[in-house]
Amino acid sequence: MKLGPKGKALIQKWEGCAKKRADGRFAAYPDPGSADGKPWTIGWGSTGPDIGPGTVWTQAQCDARFARDIQRYVDDVARAIGTAPTSQDQFDAMVSFHYNTGRIGAATLTRKHRAGDHAGAAAEFGKWIYNAGKPMNGLKSRRADEARLYRGEA
Repeated sequence: MKLGPKGKALIQKWEGCAKKRADGRFAAYPDPGSADGKPWTIGWGSTGPDIGPGTVWTQAQCDARFARDIQRYVDDVARAIGTAPTSQDQFDAMVSFHYNTGRIGAATLTRKHRAGDHAGAAAEFGKWIYNAGKPMNGLKSRRADEARLYRGEA
C-alpha cells in the first residue's frame, strides 16, 4: 500500500511546517513537550542526528525530506499489518500514528487491527496522548483525527 492523500494531509496538518523565518526558510525547534527539548524537529516533523539548533532548511528541503522519510513509515506499517484486510483510510491513519510515535510494531492497535477488531483498534489511538509522561492537548486532537480517519469518518 501507499500513503493516500488523506493520510498525507493529516500528517502535514499535525506536523506543520513550522518556524518559518522572515527569509522564507524554516528553522529547527526543540520538541515542545519533552523535558530536554529532544528531539529537535524541522519541516514536516523531520528529526534525526542531522537536525539541531541552527539547522535551517528551504521549503524544498522540508518537502524532499518528508517524501524520503515517509516511505520508511509506510513500509513499516505495511510489514506490521501483513495481509490483514485494510482500507486506505485505516492504512493512512496508522501511518500518521507511526510517523508521530514510531511504535506501530509495539502498539496494541496493530494487534487488534490484524485480528479484525477495528472498533478496538480505533479506540487504541486515544491512549497515545502522552509526551514525557504528560497528556498533551495536541496529541489528544491528533489521535482523535487519526481514529476518525481509521473509522472512515474523515
